[in-house]
Amino acid sequence: MFQEFKTFISRGNVIDMAVGIIIGAAFTAIVTSLVNDIIMPPIGVILGGIDFSNFFISLKGGDYASLKAAQDAGAATINYGLFINAVIKFLIVAFAVFMLVKQVNKLTSLGKKPAAPAAPPPTPPEQVLLAEIRDLLKARQ
Repeated sequence: MFQEFKTFISRGNVIDMAVGIIIGAAFTAIVTSLVNDIIMPPIGVILGGIDFSNFFISLKGGDYASLKAAQDAGAATINYGLFINAVIKFLIVAFAVFMLVKQVNKLTSLGKKPAAPAAPPPTPPEQVLLAEIRDLLKARQ
């Protein structure tokens, strides 16, 4: 069992996956900071000083100044502002992954030789024979 595990873990794709997960976690922290610290504050200012992270609905019906105050009071909340932030983060990550895959595909296609144009299929013998007969009849006239 140990040998099987050693073989599994030493495969290149498992190591690549582990590296991808680690880089993904680091990238997520960067994207979170980008959304929370760079993108959302100007959007909030443009919309009149709104902080999206404090958009919530209290299911208990109380009136709370902030999401933290509602959570401290033990109120059940629907945090749609945090959901908006999460959607923006997802779109940024999805776009970055799209660009990465696009570049990797571009780089891998550079090393490939262009495919030779396909040769036309050979003419069937019946057509060759009919063409010869046609040419002979034209020559007689």
